[in-house]
Amino acid sequence: MRDHVVIFGEMLWDCLPTGPVAGGAPMNVALNLHQLGLNSRLISAVGADEDGRKLLDFLQEFNLPLDLIQTKADQETSKVLVDTSDPENIKYTIVSPVAWDFIEWSEDLDLAVEEADAFVFGTLGVRNPESLKTLLKLLHHPTLRIFDANLRPPFYDFEVIETLLGYADILKINEDELEIFADYFKTEPTVESLCSFLDTHFPMEIICITRGAKGAVIYQKGKIIEHPGYQVKFQDSIGAGDAFLSGFIKMYLEEKSPEEILDFACKLGGFVATKKGATPRYTEAEVHREIH
Repeated sequence: MRDHVVIFGEMLWDCLPTGPVAGGAPMNVALNLHQLGLNSRLISAVGADEDGRKLLDFLQEFNLPLDLIQTKADQETSKVLVDTSDPENIKYTIVSPVAWDFIEWSEDLDLAVEEADAFVFGTLGVRNPESLKTLLKLLHHPTLRIFDANLRPPFYDFEVIETLLGYADILKINEDELEIFADYFKTEPTVESLCSFLDTHFPMEIICITRGAKGAVIYQKGKIIEHPGYQVKFQDSIGAGDAFLSGFIKMYLEEKSPEEILDFACKLGGFVATKKGATPRYTEAEVHREIH
C-alpha cells in the first residue's frame, strides 16, 4: 500500500481576529493526510521561540512526526495576518523573513523524499533562495511529485514556477491561479486551453483545477472530468483547498478512478468548509456521514 507522503513548506500561526490558529498549506495537508490514515511527514522550520514551541506542541497533539522540522535560532516562527471580513475571500499578509525561508538540505530530508510514495511542494515555501535550493535538490528523486501552486502575491516568480513545473507529475491550481497562469503563458483562460499548453510543454500525469464551492476539474491527457462539488453549510474557506488536495492524494495513491478521486476530494474540502479553521479533528467515516 502506498501511503508515505512527505510535504515541503510553510508552517505558521494564522493571526485571526479571534486569536492565533495553527496553519500553512503544507502543514494542513500533512495533518489531513495523517487523519486519513496515511504516514505523512512535514519538512519545515520554526524559530527557537515560544511560537515555535507551541506550534510543535500542536502537531504533537495529532501525533504528527516532527523529525523533519528544523529549528532556527536566528529566525522567528512564521505568522500570517488574516483578514476574514469576507469569509469566502480570505486575505493574508505573510510576514517575511521567517524560519521556513531557511530550510537546509540534509541527508535525513533526502532519504525521506527518496523513500516516500509522494512528495508535495508549493511556491510560498520557496520564496527565499535558501529553501528553493533545498527543494530543487530534493526534487531530483523520481518520487511522485505533486505541485500545489498556492500562489500568494507577491511571493511567487514564474521563472521559479516554470522550473518547478518541469518536475511536476501532478499540478493543482485554483480558478484564480488558472487565470494567472493563462495570462503568463498567453493561453485562453479555460481549462482546455491552459491544460493543453501545460501538458505539451511540461508533460505531467494530471492537472487539477479547484473551483471552490463549484467543485473541481481533472485534466488527464486531453480528457476533462468534472465534479460539481457538494452543497454544504459554509463556515469559512480556510484550509478547504488543502483538505481537497489531501483527499485527492489519498485516492490517487489508492489508484482510484478520476471520478472517485474528485468525489472524495470535493467531499473532504466541503467538510472542512463546514468547520472553523483549517485543521478540524475528524475521521474518514465522519466525512462520509456528514457530506453526501
